[in-house]
Amino acid sequence: MSADLQAPVRSLPSWTIGAFGMAGLAAIIAGVYTSPDTLLAVAVVVALAVGVGWPHFLRIPAKKTLAAVIALPGAGSALAAAYAPAPGFLDWTPAFMALGMMAVFVVQLIRGTGQAQRLESTLGCCAGVLLSCLGAGWIAGARFNGVREMMLVAAISAAVALLAGLIRWPDSIVAPLGIVMAGLAGPLAGLVFSDIAVLPAAVFGVVVGAVLVSFRRLVTLRGAPLNIPAALSMGLAPVSAVGSLAYFIDKLLIY
Repeated sequence: MSADLQAPVRSLPSWTIGAFGMAGLAAIIAGVYTSPDTLLAVAVVVALAVGVGWPHFLRIPAKKTLAAVIALPGAGSALAAAYAPAPGFLDWTPAFMALGMMAVFVVQLIRGTGQAQRLESTLGCCAGVLLSCLGAGWIAGARFNGVREMMLVAAISAAVALLAGLIRWPDSIVAPLGIVMAGLAGPLAGLVFSDIAVLPAAVFGVVVGAVLVSFRRLVTLRGAPLNIPAALSMGLAPVSAVGSLAYFIDKLLIY
């Protein structure tokens, strides 16, 4: 095992993941209500943060190279979503995902045979590329029909699920609790802040809650100390994924 894998890391409390996630949601919503350029800048920063921290969370070698491979497709996907002509806001996102995954395989080939954790690096980094690119959904959702309230409802549902994940109870209790609370928060936020129908908002809340609590389970299964990049990535990765969820649910169930 390499010295990089054996090096001690500063352990952060698990609540820092939720704090990073809440900060990311707040920044995204501020961008939605400020200007498209601000939202684009926030989305790029989120993609870069996910990319930089994901190899630290996976505890894999070649962290700097793989961080670039994960982060850059996410940033490119955000830029494409901001400038692509309507209605194909996410038309370039699959291409950036594919390029990122190809780059992951190229990096593993360059590392050569017999290197440590090649399988974990390949599979884990491909997942990181997907998460980084999915953040473009926040931009697509904001551009889709100009209804910013949908993005706010999405953020509130995600925030409720994040707060539920901070409860220091077993996953068997927190997981259904987070899903139920997010499912209730969606319709409530929809009634207060917009005219979104109750059923689509409830479906959206349940889906978001399921995604968020699954990331909490990943942290639990990891069973190792978290440093700052790892906690930052794990806090922002589910926030990134929620953006595309909001966009597609808006298209399928609401618009």
